Amino acid sequence: MLRSLLYPALAAGLATGLVLASPFVSPAPANAQALNQMQTIAPPTLTLSASADLQIAPEFATIRSGVVSRADSAEQAVRENGNAMSGVFAALRREGIAEADMQTANLSVSPVYTNPRYDSGEERRIIGYEARNTVSAKVRDLTDVGEVLDAMVRAGANNIEGITFGAEDTADAMDEARRMAVARLLEKAELFADAAGQNLCGIRRLAENFSRPQFANAVATRSFAEDSATPIAAGSLTLTATVNADFCIEGD
Repeated sequence: MLRSLLYPALAAGLATGLVLASPFVSPAPANAQALNQMQTIAPPTLTLSASADLQIAPEFATIRSGVVSRADSAEQAVRENGNAMSGVFAALRREGIAEADMQTANLSVSPVYTNPRYDSGEERRIIGYEARNTVSAKVRDLTDVGEVLDAMVRAGANNIEGITFGAEDTADAMDEARRMAVARLLEKAELFADAAGQNLCGIRRLAENFSRPQFANAVATRSFAEDSATPIAAGSLTLTATVNADFCIEGD
């Protein structure tokens, strides 16, 4: 019954240019001009981001090194690996590394398989077991990094994963990088607005995208002199800050 009454009335309204309102539909503006007056048109927005890098000197080095052992059984691999790692830890202590600055970074035991040709028809089979143990050692005196690394190798370390450099407190330096990033962002906004023939009228939103210290990797070169330590180049740390913002712009 409702459908039979509504459809004829709707058709008549469309034919005469009238808009019918129902209890279920909000009344629409009479024309497009009234609709535009009801809407709030947001001013143009300029969205930009900027980054800044700040270089600082490293304060310590972290060496990740350890022992990889293979044996016929998992038990034997673990035992041999443990004996070798005991020597590595002892060497670190002799080099003056504190117990709090030594930490096991990885410990695993896994089977070692054959690797037959894909067309040989042979199945993979276990031929032994591999034990891996890695220690992370923090060296606070950067002049000792090469000597500590060599001592670990002499003690039995046969797997050097790498050396990274860091700093204890980067908060102040990160704040400086943030200031630099914001300054570059404002300069960039002025440039874009001027190129577009607009004026900046405010900042609608300002946010930090990310900020982090990027720890430097060491560069090591083996010396030909047997009594000299492996030379290590510490380089510098890069602190990166990135900010983004929405700017309000308007014409002259």
